[in-house]
Amino acid sequence: MFKLLKNFNKKDWATVLIILGLVIFQVWLDLKMPDYMSAITRLVQTEGSKMGDILENGGYMLLCAFGSLATAIFTGFLVSNISSNFSMKVREKLFKKIGNLSTNEIKTFSTSSLITRTTNDVTQIEMVITMGLQLMLKAPITAIWAVSKILNKSWQWSAITGISVVILLSIIGILMMIVLPRFKIVQKLTDKLNNATRENLTGIRVVRAFNAEGYQENKFEEVNEKLTKTQLFNQKTMSIMQPTMYLVMYGLTLGIYFIGAYLINNSLMADKITLFGDMVVFSSYAMQVIMSFLMLAMIFMMVPRASVSANRINEVLETESSIKFGDFKDKTNLVGTVEFKNVNFKYPDADEYLLKNINFKANQGETIAFIGSTGSGKSTLINLIPRFYDATDGEVLIDGVNVKDYDEETLNNKLGYVSQKAVMFDGTVNSNISYGDSGKEITVEKIKDAIRIAQATQFVDKMDDGYDSHIASGGTNVSGGQKQRLSIARAIARDPEIYIFDDSFSALDYKTDSVLRRELKKYTKNATSLIVAQRIGTIMNADKIIVLDNGKIVGMGKHKELLDSCEVYKQIALSQLSKEELENDREN
Repeated sequence: MFKLLKNFNKKDWATVLIILGLVIFQVWLDLKMPDYMSAITRLVQTEGSKMGDILENGGYMLLCAFGSLATAIFTGFLVSNISSNFSMKVREKLFKKIGNLSTNEIKTFSTSSLITRTTNDVTQIEMVITMGLQLMLKAPITAIWAVSKILNKSWQWSAITGISVVILLSIIGILMMIVLPRFKIVQKLTDKLNNATRENLTGIRVVRAFNAEGYQENKFEEVNEKLTKTQLFNQKTMSIMQPTMYLVMYGLTLGIYFIGAYLINNSLMADKITLFGDMVVFSSYAMQVIMSFLMLAMIFMMVPRASVSANRINEVLETESSIKFGDFKDKTNLVGTVEFKNVNFKYPDADEYLLKNINFKANQGETIAFIGSTGSGKSTLINLIPRFYDATDGEVLIDGVNVKDYDEETLNNKLGYVSQKAVMFDGTVNSNISYGDSGKEITVEKIKDAIRIAQATQFVDKMDDGYDSHIASGGTNVSGGQKQRLSIARAIARDPEIYIFDDSFSALDYKTDSVLRRELKKYTKNATSLIVAQRIGTIMNADKIIVLDNGKIVGMGKHKELLDSCEVYKQIALSQLSKEELENDREN
């Protein structure tokens, strides 16, 4: 947890010092009140005492009480400010760190776990800071100060107070040993609960279509029940602390008065009043000591879980991304070229290579298509270009420069990427098309052109607010085909050197697919297009088609050439087109 304190700047530490000063002042006011109470006790017991003196000491007690209240309110304000700023900084760091992690690291943590770490885990630490800067500072100061005031009163009273403190510390220590390991389980179960909820929400249509509500409920209930049982055990165990505290506290009070009665009974008449006043004061101070440990106990109930949360947050912050970018920003003589040289790839911890000895080159203006059976490595190959993963062996070159040498922004600005799953962000049509920073101004005219080329004008114009119409997070208020067209429009609006389409036409009907590709070819005639597709119709007019099978290139050429030379391509074609259509393709 102490590593996270690096997020405190000089201003924060200055505020902490002010809080410390306020806490010391508050403790002084709290411990001053028993002195006035002792004076009032002596005045009441002494003959000839004036009422004015009693009222004066009572007035001082009220001033101390109100002063302590005002100090506590101001301290609470400062603590709330510093803890909320701390949470803001940590969440910001986590968000930026997660954004810079590679796909591999994100998969290691899981999406649901990263959400929990950014929200619930940070909240746990914020709560400890909020309570700690008040109670954790105040409790030891109060305890030490109060003990120093009562040590010279009576060794009997001091001894019973010491025994009470030892009993409290022993109980707290035992409870911590029992509960701490289970707090780690709680946070992991919270991850699983978030995952079950997220899975149910994102797949709600499939759940309903397959009448799987009961299955999902049982799945959620299983995790929820484990979390509930673990939390109940923790809470029941920690609930022992409070009644024990009060038992020790009231037992100590009883012990002080029992010893006080014995001492007063055996003392001289002249000392009885003094002993009675000391007993009242000692009782008050002893309660302050016990209350200090009660406050510490409240913190101890929160610290274990916050400690687990801090470790989970540090795991993310200390994770080094496996993708390291270079600093190359210069222009080269080549434009829009993509080359794979002896590229092999396997996923981390995998035994076998998914891609093997991949070699090809795409020049400016060419359209290169990739086709193959499911699992042949098409999407994985394409994902090596924007560096979602890095090649295990070999080189991936863009404009003659290894992608590993490029500055991140420079590399991304060369690419227009359309993912296999169309992604929409909460906002408007305009904000989704002009999304991100391409290094170029995306004007309204460019947005309209991009939407026209992507064959999305017709349905966008029919939306209530046209280009300013709302798009829900994930694009849940538009169809799959509409999402794909908007995703394609987003890439077109960037006007990049290289377009990457990862099976981005699958949700389109054949007519829309054909018209879109024809318009796209006109607009991107000076750009390189890399297309991953399942449909022969989508790629048959490509300048070069690369056929993949089990991670290897088994065919490369144009559509007609591959029909004669590549059996794998021919089988894919026969599964989609009739023999007559294929014969016509050969003749044409």
